[in-house]
Amino acid sequence: MKIDIVTIFPGYFGPLSESLLGKARQRGLVDIAVHDLRQWADGAHRSVDAPPYGGGPGMLMRAEPWRRALAEVVPAAADPPDLASAPASGSARGPRGARLVVPTPAGRPFGQSLARDYAEVPWLVFACGRYEGIDARVVADAGERMPVDEVSIGDYVLAGGEAAVLVIVEAVTRLLPGVVGNAESIRDESFTDGLLEPPGYTRPELWAGRRVPDVLLSGDHARIARWRRDEALRRTARHRPDLLATLPAGAFDAHDREVIAATGFPLPREGVAP
Repeated sequence: MKIDIVTIFPGYFGPLSESLLGKARQRGLVDIAVHDLRQWADGAHRSVDAPPYGGGPGMLMRAEPWRRALAEVVPAAADPPDLASAPASGSARGPRGARLVVPTPAGRPFGQSLARDYAEVPWLVFACGRYEGIDARVVADAGERMPVDEVSIGDYVLAGGEAAVLVIVEAVTRLLPGVVGNAESIRDESFTDGLLEPPGYTRPELWAGRRVPDVLLSGDHARIARWRRDEALRRTARHRPDLLATLPAGAFDAHDREVIAATGFPLPREGVAP
């Protein structure tokens, strides 16, 4: 996968060289480039912002530096051989299969499903807004050349898009083949089946007066699987009942419904309606 990030704070992305992602970059599984937007700005101060039309507080990022940056980072060219056969999310394809992602509180929610979609895209380009955001014409203009997504990582406001990009890049790249050593850890984690993960325990068996649940020491794989399922249901009902409310009736067997009912979650007799 190829990833390009355009920002006025390139130093923000040092963490992309750490941990699993850093190793994936060293092994050539992910190609990441970070670009300073100011190199496409004019004037001695390389200013990229201006007051908004219509008044209001704060400044907006000007359109022209972004147009120049995106035109150079994603040139209008034919697909090269290494990316031509790669799938692209959505109905439209940009130059070389590129897709532009713009983090914004006004965007669609980013979740595990969208992370899986992005993991199938050969080339992701991120535009990190600052101040009060980016001139709206940038998204409209870029949308004529490539697919553009405006996404939000949560219902809160950050100082800029950089932190959101770090979140999205990590969520997406860990789904790429070979990035996470144990593929089972990706298939059995929160949100994979619509539930949160159950609690986990490791050595020692007794710590600070607290003992590992006996079932995990039993060696009975069927009992352990049932316990983990029950704990995932309980944890999801307590912390994210909204997730349970989106699952279809067929997602739960009779035992599941008993466990959920015991938490006080208002589960209809026939299961949870979508």
